[in-house]
Amino acid sequence: MLVAAGIFLSRIFGLVRQRVLAHYLGLSWASDAFGAAFRIPNLLQNLLGEGVLSASFIPVYARLRAEGKGDEAERLANAIFGLLALVTALIVLAGVLLAAPLTDLITGGFEGEKRALTIRLVRVLFPGAGLLVLSAWCLGVLNSHRKFFLSYAAPVVWNLAIILTVMFATGRHDEARAAVAAALGSVIGSALQFGVQIPTVVGLLHRIRPTLDTASEGVRTVLRSFTPVFVSRGVVQISAFVDTILASFLGNGPVAALGMAQVLYTLPVSLFGMSVSAAELPAMSSATGSDTEIAQALRARLDAGLRRIAYFVVPSAAAFLAFGGIIAAALFQTGRFTAADSQYVWAILAGSAVGLLAATMGRLYSSAYYALRDTRTPLRFAVVRVLLTIVLGFLCAIPLPPLLGLEPRWGAAGLTASAGVAGWVEFLLLRRGLNRRIGRSGAPARYLALLWTAAAGGAAAGAALYAATPTLGPVLRAVAVLTPFGAGYLLLTFGFGLPEARTLLGRLTRRR
Repeated sequence: MLVAAGIFLSRIFGLVRQRVLAHYLGLSWASDAFGAAFRIPNLLQNLLGEGVLSASFIPVYARLRAEGKGDEAERLANAIFGLLALVTALIVLAGVLLAAPLTDLITGGFEGEKRALTIRLVRVLFPGAGLLVLSAWCLGVLNSHRKFFLSYAAPVVWNLAIILTVMFATGRHDEARAAVAAALGSVIGSALQFGVQIPTVVGLLHRIRPTLDTASEGVRTVLRSFTPVFVSRGVVQISAFVDTILASFLGNGPVAALGMAQVLYTLPVSLFGMSVSAAELPAMSSATGSDTEIAQALRARLDAGLRRIAYFVVPSAAAFLAFGGIIAAALFQTGRFTAADSQYVWAILAGSAVGLLAATMGRLYSSAYYALRDTRTPLRFAVVRVLLTIVLGFLCAIPLPPLLGLEPRWGAAGLTASAGVAGWVEFLLLRRGLNRRIGRSGAPARYLALLWTAAAGGAAAGAALYAATPTLGPVLRAVAVLTPFGAGYLLLTFGFGLPEARTLLGRLTRRR
């Protein structure tokens, strides 16, 4: 709950940030430039940041603390911080110096002032990405000490910095100036996000003395686990960059629209997939006893976590499929962002919904592997997913739209749908591999069928309100549609006797 609360707070501010950017940039060439430029240095954060550190650092650090080796855990944390800071500084320097060739590699379809602006933004954004990597180290320490809220709420200040700089710098400047202001705000916000976590981390570690120790057993264990996860994240990033490369050839708007759809798509992934996985990883990593006892403990936590994830993600996917246009309009339709842009984002978001459940449940399965100190198996399955995503993404984005008589820009929806199909393949491989090691696990088919039935019933109620409210503005219409959708889903799952519904309804009634 603390993880979800922190993520929810940061994601709400993230949506406000995206609405501000949509207002001043719309789906313009400058918006495409900012979206592409943001993704290039974001590679650094994704490769060295939260996901990699969670998989490699937290299991070792949490186990040392569980075994009463506090001093050794503290030395491990300082060594990882020192090594991470050194590597990050070198990559940031290289990124700034090589901004032009990196931009040409990732956005081959950009030309003229669009390319020039992207290069400029990449140079501005790289130092901020480096600070976010150090912020991810803070998150690893805080999560290991079960201090979940601060680490996941810290991005609020990052979002606020972008919002304020864009609003302050625009109005009297053009779109390019607004994009540069957003990039500067990102760097300022990255420093603030790191800064708000440091005092608590210092209190937990007693002191921060970075070292470059690679000789201790704990550090070597982290580095051995780090390499496969690093490669795995790199493989996944290849897929993201391929999407950007393909989208750069689809005209003005697709790169920016993919980013906006991603903001919505990652909300349930973060709130339910990441929150459950982040909370369970230290607990699963601390399991002790015989192999049978550890397997039993993992199955129990895995099954309970999968049910919680599915209960909230199934209606999220249904809402994106049925009401994605309404959601996009309510959040982004202002200023330069038009009703037609909302429909375009809906198409991309609907493609993302295909693999939403697989992506969120797959996170928890990956955490179970990491708790078992196995980072190589998820890597192999990630490679399979990325290869499928690249092949299917190219086919669905480039040749398919003309065959269907569509404009090239609609190929962006093919990119997200193909990624969803590949995500299901990865999820099934993860589940099968883990079941062989710890026994049968997973959300029961009957349980999932009941959830989808309830989501369909809620969608029918929302559709009825949609037809009855044609004159309402985007925000009010979204409230009118999504309220009966959510209420219908909750009441139907309660009527089906699902314990998650009883728990949620009980909490809601107690708060009143």
